[in-house]
Amino acid sequence: MSTFSVLIVEDQARFSEAFVHSLADVSDVHLLGVAVDLHQGRRMFDQGRPDVLLVDLDLPGGNGIELIRHAAHVRPQCEVMVISVFGDEQHVMASIEAGATGYLLKDDLALDLPSQLRSLRAGGSPISPIIARRLLMRLAPAAGHLASELAQLSDEDAVALSEQESRVLHLAAKGFTFDEIAHFLQVSPHTVMTYVKRVYRKLHVRSKVEAIYEARRLGWLRD
Repeated sequence: MSTFSVLIVEDQARFSEAFVHSLADVSDVHLLGVAVDLHQGRRMFDQGRPDVLLVDLDLPGGNGIELIRHAAHVRPQCEVMVISVFGDEQHVMASIEAGATGYLLKDDLALDLPSQLRSLRAGGSPISPIIARRLLMRLAPAAGHLASELAQLSDEDAVALSEQESRVLHLAAKGFTFDEIAHFLQVSPHTVMTYVKRVYRKLHVRSKVEAIYEARRLGWLRD
């Protein structure tokens, strides 16, 4: 199991101590340190160049979203996990648009933090269930619109995707794993893979990366 480094940016001692305790003695996690404000967080990020940034949004000296944007710009390979008390759409979408790849509420701290970070490093997008539901509600109209656009294409251009197929493709493009998509859509992983195989067949591709690339090339998905 490969080791990865983590920087925590959190100003409230009870939370930062909980994070440190959760990651202590975890063999594959190297904790670089804890920053208590935006300025210190940026300095420690630039010096330590972490693999994972664990960041709160409400920080002394500014908003954590500023640090997320900075991380995405100077070290795009760094995964960003937001842990916040804010679960509203505005904060969630702003964080994701800035470059966050995971978002957990502080109410969910009973979750196994090391496992969540490993999932993040493996390409997953750990997210609190209540936030996932809100995202699905937001994405559903977009997925329906995508299906409508595809249905209008001629047979020479492409075979229309079903609403569920386009929804799976849209969520996959957002970075969710197939298991997470199955959980969000309340279907089995086998059902999701069935949709995925249909999408691959219709787009004439063999992988998720190719499917997303091809859909974006055709203008069916937008960043």
